[in-house]
Amino acid sequence: MTFLYHADAERGMEWAALFAQRAPDIAFSFRPHETHPADVRYLGVWHPPADIVTTYPNLQVLFSLGAGVDQIDLAALPSDLPVVRMIEPGICDGMAEYATLGVLALHRHLLSYVSQQRHGDWRGIRFGPAAELRVGIMGLGVLARAVINRLRPFGYVLSGWSRSAHQIEGVHCHSGESGLPAFLAHCNIVICLLPLTGETAGILNSTLFNMLPKGSALINCGRGEHLVQADLLVALETGQLSGAVLDVTDPEPLAANHPFWSHEKILLTPHIASMTQPDTAVDAVIANIRRHRSGTAMVGLVDRTRSY
Repeated sequence: MTFLYHADAERGMEWAALFAQRAPDIAFSFRPHETHPADVRYLGVWHPPADIVTTYPNLQVLFSLGAGVDQIDLAALPSDLPVVRMIEPGICDGMAEYATLGVLALHRHLLSYVSQQRHGDWRGIRFGPAAELRVGIMGLGVLARAVINRLRPFGYVLSGWSRSAHQIEGVHCHSGESGLPAFLAHCNIVICLLPLTGETAGILNSTLFNMLPKGSALINCGRGEHLVQADLLVALETGQLSGAVLDVTDPEPLAANHPFWSHEKILLTPHIASMTQPDTAVDAVIANIRRHRSGTAMVGLVDRTRSY
């Protein structure tokens, strides 16, 4: 009944020590080549190995070591194999910090000041109070709620949009395709935290940008495939958007000559908005293994019909 951590060996050593301390009753391995495949009941991966079903014939649960599962070809897995995405405080805290960083950077014109510094331009830019800016969040799952809670104390007006209806205290919530225009119409900063699905790929495009007030800004912490890159460049050139903070791209990394690298209105980071933290992630996985063994529902179980 082994849990196999099939990812970075250095982090695997951290996980091994934590498992030994907190769940000595659960066999743990981070060395796939030293683990008998038939013993593996639980598998933790970033990117699943090929022929996962054949390789691990007794696999009972597949754990994604990240918050998303778009890197996993769900169609290639048995329909009765549970897939669980990572929901743990470290990921939520990291995303909340990054989103707050992005909002404050855009609100206080940090991209402009970085550009001015390069050109020796000492000039202040007027900014308004947080209470006059509306921050809109696309996707209202666990990560989005962490972001909302972190932004609240700054006094921003908060809105949210998702495919299904939600009610969140202090947040103007919209849902469905019909609710998207009303959501976008008053957003000064939009944060994308959507899961990547067939419906959300390419959603950050010229149609969406043109629904925003002129001069709005974008933060994409979802996936690179959410963004139509050419449309963003046009929106920045015309002033429809004033800036963008991008933690994800397609592909990753971008080609060396890609215009995003040197664009003065884009802050680009290498997919580091949040990271799975072993100290808290181990507890989340152990708890789910115990839930599975007791026949209770696991936290983060993926709905195959929605792909998240």
